[in-house]
Amino acid sequence: MSKIGKNIRYLRGTKKWSQERLADELKVTRARIGSYEEDRCDPPVDVLIKLSNVFHVAIDSLIKCDLNTIDPSSMLKVSHNRILFPIVTDTENNDMVEVVTVKASAGYLEGYSDPEYISKLPVMNLPFRVVGKNRAFPIKGDSMPPLRPGAWVIGKFVENVNDLVNGKTYVLVTKEEGVVYKRVFRKNNSSTLELHSDNKEYKPYSVKISDVIELWEFVCALNLSDRKEEEINLESVMSLLRSMQVQIEKVVR
Repeated sequence: MSKIGKNIRYLRGTKKWSQERLADELKVTRARIGSYEEDRCDPPVDVLIKLSNVFHVAIDSLIKCDLNTIDPSSMLKVSHNRILFPIVTDTENNDMVEVVTVKASAGYLEGYSDPEYISKLPVMNLPFRVVGKNRAFPIKGDSMPPLRPGAWVIGKFVENVNDLVNGKTYVLVTKEEGVVYKRVFRKNNSSTLELHSDNKEYKPYSVKISDVIELWEFVCALNLSDRKEEEINLESVMSLLRSMQVQIEKVVR
């Protein structure tokens, strides 16, 4: 059975719905629900969208994840109809930080919603407790001193752009630029965000909120800017963290 067929059956079971009840919700026949769950055919795009809305699960997750193996309480909800990938925890149930390596960052714009891509990111514990979905991103360029190439910014996922605080720094994932780290302003609930660099040689610019895929609020930074460019890799990050007595783990997801 494909993941989508298993997931439809599983999600229907969590609501204790019959196939007929789900068919009514989706405005399709009961026979079509049976064909999806029995893997005789795949739901078309319009039905996938309805399934996403009915069960509040991202289409990516419906297709690629085995939802039966994921604890729903460990998942992030965004808006009313999208659940992101699970928050990673260690054996003591402490939330962990996923590390986007320099190599992985090149494909982040395409892989951010791909469970396979995310599952390959290394994870780490910090010397202090973090709560929620946190991710470490490598810094490029010199627009946000004192951080330079070789630094990592750790950010906490922001579920709603209305929670943005003017003047704070954020990692943004945008459709045009990919991953950027900037000081962010939003004036009068406008539909755009103004991005400022702390290096005044770079002029502020605006992006449409509709073009922002992800928003991560600054938590802390790890600085490796004293390393030569060829020395900046995952192992150098891990060495720095070990010197800070940070526990590095591989997590079975």
